[in-house]
Amino acid sequence: MGGTSRVHWPRKGSQQFWPRVRAKKQIANVNSWANLDTTKLLGFLGYKVGMTHVKMRDNKPTSMTKGENIAVPCTVIECPPIKPLSIRFYQKTPYGKKLISEIFSTKVDKNIKASKKQTKEPENFDDVKLVVYSQPKLAGFPKKSQDLIELGISGKKEEKLKLAKDLLEKEIKISEVFKEGQFLDVHGVSKGKGYQGTVKRYGVKIRRHKSEKTKRGVGNLGSWTPKRVAITVAQAGKMGYHKRTEYNKWLMKISSDPKEVNPKGGFVNYGNVKTDFILIKGSVPGASKRAITLTEPIRFLGKPLTAEITAVDLESKQ
Repeated sequence: MGGTSRVHWPRKGSQQFWPRVRAKKQIANVNSWANLDTTKLLGFLGYKVGMTHVKMRDNKPTSMTKGENIAVPCTVIECPPIKPLSIRFYQKTPYGKKLISEIFSTKVDKNIKASKKQTKEPENFDDVKLVVYSQPKLAGFPKKSQDLIELGISGKKEEKLKLAKDLLEKEIKISEVFKEGQFLDVHGVSKGKGYQGTVKRYGVKIRRHKSEKTKRGVGNLGSWTPKRVAITVAQAGKMGYHKRTEYNKWLMKISSDPKEVNPKGGFVNYGNVKTDFILIKGSVPGASKRAITLTEPIRFLGKPLTAEITAVDLESKQ
Protein backbone atom coordinates (compact mmCIF):
# COMPACT_ATOMS: atom_id res chain seq x y z
CA MET A 1 0.00 0.00 0.00
CA GLY A 2 1.10 3.57 -0.65
CA GLY A 3 1.72 6.19 1.94
CA THR A 4 -1.45 8.16 1.20
CA SER A 5 -4.15 8.15 3.87
CA ARG A 6 -7.78 7.26 3.23
CA VAL A 7 -10.28 10.12 3.43
CA HIS A 8 -12.50 9.53 6.45
CA TRP A 9 -15.30 11.58 7.92
CA PRO A 10 -15.69 11.11 11.70
CA ARG A 11 -19.07 10.83 13.38
CA LYS A 12 -20.98 14.10 13.31
CA GLY A 13 -21.99 15.57 16.66
CA SER A 14 -20.61 15.09 20.14
CA GLN A 15 -21.75 12.12 22.18
CA GLN A 16 -20.45 13.69 25.36
CA PHE A 17 -24.03 14.48 26.40
CA TRP A 18 -26.31 11.51 25.86
CA PRO A 19 -29.22 11.11 25.77
CA ARG A 20 -30.10 14.61 24.57
CA VAL A 21 -33.16 15.19 26.75
CA ARG A 22 -34.80 18.44 27.74
CA ALA A 23 -34.55 19.57 31.35
CA LYS A 24 -37.47 18.75 33.65
CA LYS A 25 -37.38 22.19 35.26
CA GLN A 26 -35.62 25.51 34.80
CA ILE A 27 -33.61 25.28 38.02
CA ALA A 28 -30.67 22.90 37.73
CA ASN A 29 -30.52 20.47 40.65
CA VAL A 30 -27.14 19.34 42.00
CA ASN A 31 -26.33 15.65 42.44
CA SER A 32 -22.76 15.86 43.79
CA TRP A 33 -21.46 18.22 46.47
CA ALA A 34 -17.88 19.10 47.35
CA ASN A 35 -16.32 17.43 50.38
CA LEU A 36 -14.55 20.23 52.26
CA ASP A 37 -12.62 20.17 55.52
CA THR A 38 -14.61 23.08 56.93
CA THR A 39 -18.31 23.29 57.79
CA LYS A 40 -20.05 25.70 55.42
CA LEU A 41 -22.94 26.12 53.02
CA LEU A 42 -21.91 24.77 49.61
CA GLY A 43 -24.13 26.68 47.21
CA PHE A 44 -26.09 29.78 46.27
CA LEU A 45 -28.79 30.85 43.80
CA GLY A 46 -28.47 33.77 41.38
CA TYR A 47 -29.98 35.15 38.17
CA LYS A 48 -28.12 35.59 34.91
CA VAL A 49 -28.03 39.24 33.83
CA GLY A 50 -25.87 39.21 30.70
CA MET A 51 -22.28 39.48 29.53
CA THR A 52 -19.71 42.26 29.46
CA HIS A 53 -15.94 42.48 29.51
CA VAL A 54 -13.58 43.94 32.08
CA LYS A 55 -10.12 45.40 31.70
CA MET A 56 -7.71 43.81 34.12
CA ARG A 57 -4.00 43.34 34.68
CA ASP A 58 -2.83 39.88 33.67
CA ASN A 59 -1.04 38.36 36.67
CA LYS A 60 -0.65 34.80 35.40
CA PRO A 61 3.10 33.95 35.69
CA THR A 62 3.23 31.86 32.51
CA SER A 63 1.14 34.19 30.34
CA MET A 64 2.60 35.97 27.30
CA THR A 65 0.76 39.14 28.39
CA LYS A 66 1.95 39.08 32.01
CA GLY A 67 1.73 42.53 33.60
CA GLU A 68 -0.27 44.01 30.71
CA ASN A 69 -3.87 45.24 30.73
CA ILE A 70 -6.11 42.81 28.85
CA ALA A 71 -9.85 42.59 28.11
CA VAL A 72 -11.57 39.56 29.64
CA PRO A 73 -15.17 38.52 28.83
CA CYS A 74 -17.29 37.83 31.89
CA THR A 75 -20.87 37.11 32.92
CA VAL A 76 -22.85 39.25 35.38
CA ILE A 77 -25.00 37.25 37.83
CA GLU A 78 -27.26 39.10 40.26
CA CYS A 79 -27.42 37.41 43.66
CA PRO A 80 -30.14 38.82 45.94
CA PRO A 81 -30.08 37.38 49.49
CA ILE A 82 -31.65 33.94 49.87
CA LYS A 83 -33.86 32.79 52.75
CA PRO A 84 -33.91 29.30 54.32
CA LEU A 85 -37.18 27.40 54.14
CA SER A 86 -36.42 24.20 56.01
CA ILE A 87 -33.84 21.71 57.26
CA ARG A 88 -34.11 18.24 55.75
CA PHE A 89 -32.83 15.09 57.45
CA TYR A 90 -31.77 12.08 55.39
CA GLN A 91 -30.98 8.49 56.25
CA LYS A 92 -28.93 6.09 54.12
CA THR A 93 -30.73 3.00 52.75
CA PRO A 94 -29.71 0.28 50.28
CA TYR A 95 -31.62 2.29 47.64
CA GLY A 96 -30.05 5.68 48.36
CA LYS A 97 -30.78 8.47 50.83
CA LYS A 98 -34.32 8.71 52.17
CA LEU A 99 -35.98 11.85 53.54
CA ILE A 100 -37.11 11.08 57.09
CA SER A 101 -37.88 14.47 58.62
CA GLU A 102 -38.11 18.19 57.90
CA ILE A 103 -38.10 21.29 60.14
CA PHE A 104 -39.46 24.57 58.72
CA SER A 105 -38.48 28.15 59.47
CA THR A 106 -40.89 30.41 61.36
CA LYS A 107 -40.15 33.35 59.02
CA VAL A 108 -41.32 31.92 55.69
CA ASP A 109 -42.93 34.26 53.15
CA LYS A 110 -46.69 33.80 52.76
CA ASN A 111 -46.67 33.15 49.03
CA ILE A 112 -44.26 30.20 49.21
CA LYS A 113 -45.94 27.21 47.57
CA ALA A 114 -44.57 24.30 49.59
CA SER A 115 -45.86 21.74 52.03
CA LYS A 116 -45.12 23.16 55.49
CA LYS A 117 -46.00 20.10 57.55
CA GLN A 118 -43.75 20.40 60.58
CA THR A 119 -42.01 17.27 61.90
CA LYS A 120 -39.67 16.58 64.80
CA GLU A 121 -35.90 16.39 64.70
CA PRO A 122 -34.92 12.70 64.40
CA GLU A 123 -32.47 11.04 66.75
CA ASN A 124 -30.67 9.07 64.04
CA PHE A 125 -29.82 10.65 60.70
CA ASP A 126 -26.93 10.50 58.23
CA ASP A 127 -27.12 13.78 56.33
CA VAL A 128 -28.54 17.30 56.64
CA LYS A 129 -29.43 19.69 53.82
CA LEU A 130 -30.84 23.19 53.76
CA VAL A 131 -33.76 24.17 51.51
CA VAL A 132 -33.63 27.84 50.50
CA TYR A 133 -35.65 30.15 48.26
CA SER A 134 -34.67 33.22 46.29
CA GLN A 135 -36.09 36.76 46.42
CA PRO A 136 -36.49 37.85 42.78
CA LYS A 137 -38.56 40.86 43.86
CA LEU A 138 -35.28 42.45 45.00
CA ALA A 139 -33.60 41.81 41.63
CA GLY A 140 -33.69 43.96 38.50
CA PHE A 141 -36.52 42.13 36.71
CA PRO A 142 -40.15 41.56 37.73
CA LYS A 143 -40.83 38.04 38.95
CA LYS A 144 -43.32 37.16 41.66
CA SER A 145 -42.66 33.48 42.36
CA GLN A 146 -39.57 32.42 44.29
CA ASP A 147 -37.25 29.63 43.21
CA LEU A 148 -36.59 26.79 45.67
CA ILE A 149 -33.47 24.66 45.76
CA GLU A 150 -31.81 22.22 48.17
CA LEU A 151 -28.23 23.08 49.16
CA GLY A 152 -25.64 20.79 50.67
CA ILE A 153 -23.52 21.46 53.77
CA SER A 154 -19.98 20.17 54.34
CA GLY A 155 -18.61 18.72 57.57
CA LYS A 156 -19.74 16.18 60.14
CA LYS A 157 -23.47 15.65 60.60
CA GLU A 158 -23.53 17.27 64.06
CA GLU A 159 -21.71 20.35 62.70
CA LYS A 160 -24.02 20.43 59.69
CA LEU A 161 -27.07 20.49 61.94
CA LYS A 162 -25.66 23.26 64.11
CA LEU A 163 -24.89 25.45 61.08
CA ALA A 164 -28.30 24.76 59.54
CA LYS A 165 -30.06 25.82 62.76
CA ASP A 166 -28.01 29.02 62.88
CA LEU A 167 -28.99 29.89 59.30
CA LEU A 168 -32.64 28.84 59.48
CA GLU A 169 -34.02 32.22 60.60
CA LYS A 170 -31.54 34.46 58.74
CA GLU A 171 -31.00 35.94 55.30
CA ILE A 172 -27.89 34.64 53.57
CA LYS A 173 -25.76 36.88 51.33
CA ILE A 174 -23.45 35.79 48.53
CA SER A 175 -20.43 37.25 50.35
CA GLU A 176 -21.09 34.89 53.28
CA VAL A 177 -20.83 31.79 51.07
CA PHE A 178 -18.15 32.58 48.46
CA LYS A 179 -15.02 34.75 48.28
CA GLU A 180 -13.46 36.72 45.47
CA GLY A 181 -10.86 34.83 43.46
CA GLN A 182 -12.12 31.34 44.17
CA PHE A 183 -13.43 28.86 41.59
CA LEU A 184 -17.05 27.74 41.26
CA ASP A 185 -19.11 25.11 39.51
CA VAL A 186 -22.00 26.64 37.58
CA HIS A 187 -25.21 24.66 36.97
CA GLY A 188 -27.84 25.96 34.58
CA VAL A 189 -30.37 25.12 31.87
CA SER A 190 -29.27 26.16 28.39
CA LYS A 191 -31.35 28.18 25.92
CA GLY A 192 -34.09 26.30 24.09
CA LYS A 193 -33.69 26.36 20.29
CA GLY A 194 -36.86 24.52 19.30
CA TYR A 195 -37.09 21.94 16.50
CA GLN A 196 -33.91 22.05 14.41
CA GLY A 197 -32.46 20.10 11.51
CA THR A 198 -29.31 18.00 11.39
CA VAL A 199 -27.04 20.81 10.12
CA LYS A 200 -27.66 23.10 13.07
CA ARG A 201 -28.20 20.35 15.63
CA TYR A 202 -25.17 18.17 14.83
CA GLY A 203 -23.02 20.15 12.39
CA VAL A 204 -23.63 17.85 9.42
CA LYS A 205 -21.95 19.07 6.22
CA ILE A 206 -24.32 20.61 3.64
CA ARG A 207 -24.38 18.47 0.50
CA ARG A 208 -23.73 19.75 -3.04
CA HIS A 209 -26.49 21.32 -5.13
CA LYS A 210 -27.02 18.23 -7.33
CA SER A 211 -27.77 15.94 -4.37
CA GLU A 212 -31.01 13.96 -4.47
CA LYS A 213 -33.97 14.73 -2.21
CA THR A 214 -32.22 17.07 0.22
CA LYS A 215 -29.11 19.16 0.80
CA ARG A 216 -29.37 19.77 4.55
CA GLY A 217 -29.45 16.14 5.64
CA VAL A 218 -27.28 13.05 6.18
CA GLY A 219 -26.07 11.03 3.18
CA ASN A 220 -27.74 7.78 4.32
CA LEU A 221 -29.28 6.30 7.44
CA GLY A 222 -27.07 3.21 7.54
CA SER A 223 -26.83 -0.27 6.05
CA TRP A 224 -29.68 -2.53 4.95
CA THR A 225 -28.65 -5.18 7.42
CA PRO A 226 -29.42 -4.91 10.28
CA LYS A 227 -32.72 -3.28 9.32
CA ARG A 228 -32.67 -0.45 11.82
CA VAL A 229 -31.33 3.07 12.22
CA ALA A 230 -28.50 3.39 14.75
CA ILE A 231 -28.70 6.03 17.47
CA THR A 232 -25.43 7.49 16.19
CA VAL A 233 -27.09 8.74 12.98
CA ALA A 234 -27.85 12.45 13.12
CA GLN A 235 -31.59 13.18 13.12
CA ALA A 236 -33.69 16.34 13.35
CA GLY A 237 -35.35 17.08 16.66
CA LYS A 238 -35.68 19.47 19.57
CA MET A 239 -32.46 21.26 20.45
CA GLY A 240 -31.38 23.08 23.59
CA TYR A 241 -32.99 23.50 27.02
CA HIS A 242 -30.55 21.00 28.51
CA LYS A 243 -29.21 20.91 32.04
CA ARG A 244 -25.49 21.67 31.89
CA THR A 245 -22.66 21.98 34.44
CA GLU A 246 -19.50 23.98 33.84
CA TYR A 247 -16.62 23.24 36.20
CA ASN A 248 -14.05 25.62 37.68
CA LYS A 249 -15.36 29.02 36.67
CA TRP A 250 -13.31 31.90 38.09
CA LEU A 251 -15.22 34.21 40.45
CA MET A 252 -13.55 37.50 39.60
CA LYS A 253 -15.53 39.96 41.73
CA ILE A 254 -18.25 40.22 44.38
CA SER A 255 -19.87 43.63 44.76
CA SER A 256 -22.89 45.23 46.43
CA ASP A 257 -22.70 48.46 44.37
CA PRO A 258 -24.82 48.08 41.18
CA LYS A 259 -23.48 51.39 39.80
CA GLU A 260 -20.21 49.62 39.00
CA VAL A 261 -21.82 47.44 36.36
CA ASN A 262 -25.12 49.02 35.23
CA PRO A 263 -24.95 50.47 31.69
CA LYS A 264 -27.00 53.44 30.57
CA GLY A 265 -30.51 52.14 29.94
CA GLY A 266 -29.88 48.83 31.71
CA PHE A 267 -29.07 45.38 30.38
CA VAL A 268 -30.96 44.13 27.34
CA ASN A 269 -33.80 41.73 28.30
CA TYR A 270 -33.05 42.26 31.98
CA GLY A 271 -32.94 45.86 33.24
CA ASN A 272 -30.75 47.31 35.97
CA VAL A 273 -28.95 45.30 38.65
CA LYS A 274 -30.35 46.36 42.05
CA THR A 275 -28.66 44.10 44.63
CA ASP A 276 -25.41 42.16 45.10
CA PHE A 277 -23.82 40.77 41.96
CA ILE A 278 -20.80 38.74 40.92
CA LEU A 279 -18.60 38.62 37.82
CA ILE A 280 -17.66 35.17 36.50
CA LYS A 281 -15.01 34.80 33.81
CA GLY A 282 -16.40 33.50 30.54
CA SER A 283 -19.90 32.46 29.60
CA VAL A 284 -22.60 30.71 31.60
CA PRO A 285 -25.36 28.45 30.18
CA GLY A 286 -28.88 29.85 30.00
CA ALA A 287 -30.82 32.90 28.91
CA SER A 288 -31.12 36.21 30.73
CA LYS A 289 -33.26 36.12 33.93
CA ARG A 290 -32.68 32.37 34.28
CA ALA A 291 -31.83 30.95 37.70
CA ILE A 292 -28.21 29.79 38.03
CA THR A 293 -27.00 27.43 40.76
CA LEU A 294 -23.50 28.22 42.06
CA THR A 295 -21.63 25.57 44.05
CA GLU A 296 -18.21 24.87 45.50
CA PRO A 297 -16.00 23.07 42.92
CA ILE A 298 -15.78 19.28 43.15
CA ARG A 299 -12.75 18.90 40.83
CA PHE A 300 -10.51 21.90 41.49
CA LEU A 301 -7.31 21.32 43.49
CA GLY A 302 -5.46 24.61 42.91
CA LYS A 303 -5.28 27.95 44.71
CA PRO A 304 -7.56 31.01 44.45
CA LEU A 305 -6.59 33.78 42.02
CA THR A 306 -6.68 37.54 42.43
CA ALA A 307 -8.08 39.79 39.73
CA GLU A 308 -6.74 43.34 39.48
CA ILE A 309 -9.71 44.81 37.61
CA THR A 310 -9.00 48.32 36.36
CA ALA A 311 -12.32 49.06 34.60
CA VAL A 312 -15.67 47.56 33.60
CA ASP A 313 -16.78 48.38 30.06
CA LEU A 314 -20.28 49.86 30.37
CA GLU A 315 -20.80 50.36 26.63
CA SER A 316 -20.55 46.77 25.37
CA LYS A 317 -23.15 45.00 27.47
CA GLN A 318 -25.50 44.28 24.57
